[in-house]
Amino acid sequence: MECLAQLEALCERLYNSLDSAERAHAESTLKCFSVNTDYISQCQYILDNASTPYALLLASSSLLKQVTEHKLPLQLRLDIRNYIINYLATRGPDLEPFVVGSLIQLFCRVTKFGWLDDDRFREAVNELINFLSQPTHHFAIGLKILNQLVSEMNQSNPGVPLSHHRRIACSFRDQSLLQIFRISLTSLYQLKDDDGSKLQELALSLSLRCLSFDFMGTSFDESSDEFGTVQVPSSWRPALEDPSTLQIFFDYYALNKTSLSKEALECLVRLASIRRSFFVNDATRLKFLAHLMIGTKEILQTGKGLTDHDNYHEYCRLLGRFKANYQLSDLVNMEGYRDWIRLTAEFTLKSLESWQWASGSLYYLLGLWSRLVTSVPYLKGDAPALLDEYVPKIVEGFVSSRLDSLQDEFSDDLSENLLDNVELLQDQLDCIPHLCRFQYERCSVYILTVMEPILQIYMEEARLQASADGSELSLVETKLAWIVHIVAAILKIKQFNSFSGESQEKIDAELSARVLQLVNVTDSGLHRLRYGEISKQRLDHAILTFFQHFRKLYVVDQAADSSKQLYTRLSELLGLHDHLLVLNLIVGKIATNLKCYMGEEIISHSLSLFFDMASGYMTGKLLLKLDTVKFIISHHSRDHFPFLGDYRCSRSRTTFYHTIGLLIFMEDSLLKFRTSMDPLLQVFVSLESTPEEMVRTDTVKYALIGLMRDLKGIAMAINSRKMYSFLFDWLYPAHMPLLLKGISHWSDIPEVTTPLLKFVAELVLNRSQRLIFDSSSPNGILLFREVSKLIVCYGSRVLALPNPVDIYASKYKGIWISFTILSRALTGNYVNFGVFELYGDRALADALDIALKMMLSIPLADILAYRKLTVAYYALLEVLFNSHIVFILNLNTSTFMYIAGSLEVGLKALDTNIVSQCASAIDNLCTFYFNCITLGESPNSPAALNLARHIAEYPGLFPEILKTLFELVLFENCGNQWSLSRPILSLILVSEEMSTNLKAQILASQPVDQRQLLSMCFDKLMTDINQSLDSKNRDKFTQNLTRFKNEFRNK
Repeated sequence: MECLAQLEALCERLYNSLDSAERAHAESTLKCFSVNTDYISQCQYILDNASTPYALLLASSSLLKQVTEHKLPLQLRLDIRNYIINYLATRGPDLEPFVVGSLIQLFCRVTKFGWLDDDRFREAVNELINFLSQPTHHFAIGLKILNQLVSEMNQSNPGVPLSHHRRIACSFRDQSLLQIFRISLTSLYQLKDDDGSKLQELALSLSLRCLSFDFMGTSFDESSDEFGTVQVPSSWRPALEDPSTLQIFFDYYALNKTSLSKEALECLVRLASIRRSFFVNDATRLKFLAHLMIGTKEILQTGKGLTDHDNYHEYCRLLGRFKANYQLSDLVNMEGYRDWIRLTAEFTLKSLESWQWASGSLYYLLGLWSRLVTSVPYLKGDAPALLDEYVPKIVEGFVSSRLDSLQDEFSDDLSENLLDNVELLQDQLDCIPHLCRFQYERCSVYILTVMEPILQIYMEEARLQASADGSELSLVETKLAWIVHIVAAILKIKQFNSFSGESQEKIDAELSARVLQLVNVTDSGLHRLRYGEISKQRLDHAILTFFQHFRKLYVVDQAADSSKQLYTRLSELLGLHDHLLVLNLIVGKIATNLKCYMGEEIISHSLSLFFDMASGYMTGKLLLKLDTVKFIISHHSRDHFPFLGDYRCSRSRTTFYHTIGLLIFMEDSLLKFRTSMDPLLQVFVSLESTPEEMVRTDTVKYALIGLMRDLKGIAMAINSRKMYSFLFDWLYPAHMPLLLKGISHWSDIPEVTTPLLKFVAELVLNRSQRLIFDSSSPNGILLFREVSKLIVCYGSRVLALPNPVDIYASKYKGIWISFTILSRALTGNYVNFGVFELYGDRALADALDIALKMMLSIPLADILAYRKLTVAYYALLEVLFNSHIVFILNLNTSTFMYIAGSLEVGLKALDTNIVSQCASAIDNLCTFYFNCITLGESPNSPAALNLARHIAEYPGLFPEILKTLFELVLFENCGNQWSLSRPILSLILVSEEMSTNLKAQILASQPVDQRQLLSMCFDKLMTDINQSLDSKNRDKFTQNLTRFKNEFRNK
């Protein structure tokens, strides 16, 4: 008892102490209870005898960890299960809630893990019925256990293969879930009049968990607020078709208690999402729909509970499910449809008026109306949909409420403006095009009526020398921004199916003309002085968004030819009679933005539009005809485009020059290329002539950073051998020394080295076979020699630097880019690497040596912690094991084992590509061993001798890797089984004894009654497999492995 008292004191300190050192000491002392299976009996002793809740919590949480992380014997797990259920029955009502919660989680976890192992685990629900027939405390514990059990069965556990989890979940679904759902309904009926009872919440929560169960293993994301059809099994039909089931949830909502109403609505949302095929016939399904419609209509009539924000949100979701799961013809034929659609429209209009309060819920309401109108062309029968009456009002309500709310937003500087949040803005505008085009003429007249007075005020302001009230002009700009976004959203979709395309084109022209008219004045008069104002920037963002959608619909060649009505009307209104004039207007606005703005956001948006246009072949050809584009191509310097001198916009430079590169290379002219590169040549000349003592200055630093980003953009635009030769001949040999100079002087400044290395990584990338030189050209070798110098220079210097606090930014980032450069150069297929050793050139050896030193300088834990570093590291290893395996084998044994060990760790990565790369590297290693050692009488090359020595010193390497590979195939849902099968066969052929031992280990870990069957599966694995690694043999083994895996999992 003295020891127990000491343990209770330790538990008290573990959970309550404010001293971190004291807590850490207590945790260290008590850790044995959760990691050592010998302490399971001690945990039971604590539960039986401890008097403090913290000691009980330690025992239950330790048992939970033991059950989760160790494969305990079946009888022991049954004993734990029986002990806990009896413990909760006898002592549960007297325990602290957190202890009860921990014990319940333990019971549910051990039940889940044993569900497929013994029938007694599957009796849990029947045993829990005893709790529900007893007084309140036991009733509550029973409901809590059922809640936790459904939750436990519905979520996967770390370390448990997803396929095994699904087998358990499906078995639970088929055997127990409906019974639990019936229990929840029965409890709800019994507790309906039990006012304020916690039991009501537990029963309602249980119903929701049952209806939210992942019936089909689709794993929808609950956090997304959206999900598809609920795939309830057909066996649930009697329970769900019973009208009392729907009604009980409406009744609980009507109780108007915050703790109940939201979950009641969530249950109704799930019920409204049940698959159509669930119902036996249309009559039953329509009866179910009628009940839903009556219930939601009553809520709309009374407004009960909708002042609560959570209820309001869930109710909007419920309305949204009507059209998501039912056809418009079903709705209009309902008896109360006329009242329901009227009330829904009124509710929507009120919600629009309360924009700020309801902004997160409007998505569902607008989505409902959008789906309703898109279904009208398919509506059969004479029943009126009544949408003509309400949809224009909703569009008007949307526009007017948005504009009316702007005044309030301007008075509250702290409120987030929706125009600044692209995702939220997109959500709000997604449904508007369908609603507007449904009654396009009426809606467009309203939009024009609203827009024209505001546009007139804006145009008058342009004529003034100074604005009397800046805030008033800001409000006008923001209103115009909203209207332009709405027009842009309308243009995002083509005309509505059931209406004349020509008439809609004319309306598109009317709306577009107002926006294009606005564009003509945004950069004139007073407005030229407002580029620093946030409202002006919002307006220009809206105009760019309009251009993006208008261009896709009406500027591309095919669209321009078929859009005569639009251009006829634009010609009448603005004199824009064809798409080339509109394109000129768009490019003019982009150029103005690039000249006048300094902020990243507008510059980035403008360049994105410019790049999209230049990326299209026909549009790009049209751009080259424009004087503005010709000016940009020949005058791309900071004198004409100040953003190039703003370090904040340095990332946008790459996009800018990528676009310029696309336009330059369209004409396939060396003279044009050289002329266009003159501004960059001047920067090169300036930097190359800088004295050594002036190199480490900010002027040189930012000039070098900008130049590297610019060159990367130019290189990214190249997709042919001829264009690549233009750039390579321009750079080499005249300007390559500057790159080496930059690395040597700035190796400790990542701001400089990162863009420089990224440019080199782009330069060596053999995209579209652009780096295939003539057979008589030494350019491939010359390029690799320059790359080798750069990597050696950077690596040798960065390794000598001390480790700072932010080691990723200062070291690891440059190192992973260096790995990428080397990987791309080694796999580019434009260098015969045998030449280097043949002629005594150290370029390849030095590059590999420094890459190895950089690899070994980073702890494996850090390599795995940073995703980009992980990807680059394993990509380089795959290349080395594939093409330069002799280099790897000639390393000392400890280094070789470190690299081989990292491959085994990589096999357990979550990224499928990394797993495949590791498998490929291991396969190359084992294939070398098989061909040179297993098949050979004795190793006859230095590399083979080294490999034999490595494996002799560490004989466990291959068995561990083979074990890991088998575990991946058998216990994980791997999508790259083909890749994993390759090294498995290589390893099996390397040593038959190794595969025999592994087979014995796997069989020993399985239940005794299944070992004979599994042994036969193993025997079939090598059926028709011979002692070779040719492709036919490998493919046959892959087929056998797939069959073996399926038989193993279905045991």
